[in-house]
This record gives sequence, structure tokens and C-alpha cells, in this order.
Amino acid sequence: MASATIAHSHCDACFTGVKHSGTPVGKTATIADIPTYVSDPPSAAASSTKKVILFLADVYGPFYLNNQLLQDYFASQGFYVLGIDYFLGDPIYIHTEADFDQTAWVDKSRKKADEITPKWLQEVRKMHGADSKYCAVGYCFGAPFVMDLGATNDIVAGAFAHPAFLNEDQFRNLKQPLLLSCAETDFTFPLEFRRRAEDILVETKAKYQFHVFSGVQHGFAVRGDPDIPDERWAKEESARGIVDWFGRFAA
Repeated sequence: MASATIAHSHCDACFTGVKHSGTPVGKTATIADIPTYVSDPPSAAASSTKKVILFLADVYGPFYLNNQLLQDYFASQGFYVLGIDYFLGDPIYIHTEADFDQTAWVDKSRKKADEITPKWLQEVRKMHGADSKYCAVGYCFGAPFVMDLGATNDIVAGAFAHPAFLNEDQFRNLKQPLLLSCAETDFTFPLEFRRRAEDILVETKAKYQFHVFSGVQHGFAVRGDPDIPDERWAKEESARGIVDWFGRFAA
């Protein structure tokens, strides 16, 4: 029997939002034949443990400006950040045709991402070494990858914001600490599912923390409107909270 859904597949808010302004400082690399956004910390002590964030993007992909700036922020806080383009140059926002089939694109993209992400993760681990501390953060489409990694010893902590495509077993199988950055209004992860997720985390004695932001909806952590105070604060506080969470376990 299939595990019960605990975050829906997608909603209209997955495909809308505000584009931010800024200049990305990362670079494009190819890892395991997959385009990757790479943002390194400004400096790192030679004797310190290397901290790596695996960035699992929403449907806009790691090269969308908002996501680039978010990855650069994480890097500025002392992390090596790598964002896989599991869409292979085909993010949702380039499709403006009137008859574009979002559901077909999502189904195709999930299949491809599931196929290519494992080899990318393996190569990243070779690059940064087994002694590095790996964390994973996922937004919407990227959340299931965080949960799957969190069921292994491949990361020391995970986090997601406004998730999609999750089931109850992914919460039951969780082994690593998890931060859940949630919107008060979210079709894919509504209050009912949020409470069910917490029930499971309590039952399994998981290490977790919820951040629930009022006045925002699905997508706020990446595409919130910086001109609306509540949205700007929630977006920035979500990122700060993720940095603090990872810093706790990757020290």
C-alpha cells in the first residue's frame, strides 16, 4: 500500500512570485555531466571542518536569480553551496506558451531528477570528501530529496521550505535533524498535513523544529515580495533560520 500523502504535488503558487534584484557571485560548473550552481564561502579556516550545503531547488531551478542570491547568502555564512540543475536547462519559468502543460512538465522533471540526482550526489561527495559536514535544503520540488537524504547518514541535517511531493513514510524514516520552514497558507502543505507531520516526528522521537510564518503563502522563502514587509521578513528569517540550524549540526 502506498504511503499516505503529506504534501501535495503542486499548486498555482508553485509557479508564481516576484523576481528579486541583485548580482549573483557564484559560478556555473558541471558535476557528473549536470549543470550546477556553485557558491563558495569568502574564506575558510584551514583547520576547520568543511561545511557543504546541497541546494535542491524549486521548479525555477538553481540558476534563477532568486535562487542564486539565496545560495550566495548561504555561502556568505561559511558554507560551500552546490545547486543541482536537475531540470537540465528546462526550468518552469522559460515556458510562456499558452498551451504549456504544467502537470506534464512536472511529471517529466520528477522522473529525470530522480534518475540523475544520485550520481550527482556521489560526485559531490568525492569532490568535497567524506569528512565534510553535508547539509541539504530543499524548496517545494526539492523537499523529497532532503527527506530521502535525511533517512541516511549522508547528511548531518536537513531543512525544507514549503514542501511538495511528500508522504508519511518519508517522515517515519527520518534519521537526521529536520527544520521545517512553513507558510501559514499553503495548499501543498496545509495545516492538516503540518500537524500530521509533527505527530509523526513526535512519535518517532525525531529531532526537529518548525518555523511557521503568518501572512505568507507557498513560495515565500524564494519568491516572496521584498516590497511587502511581512514577506520580506519571512523570506530573510527563513534563510537565517536554516543557517542557524545547519550551523548547529555541522560545527
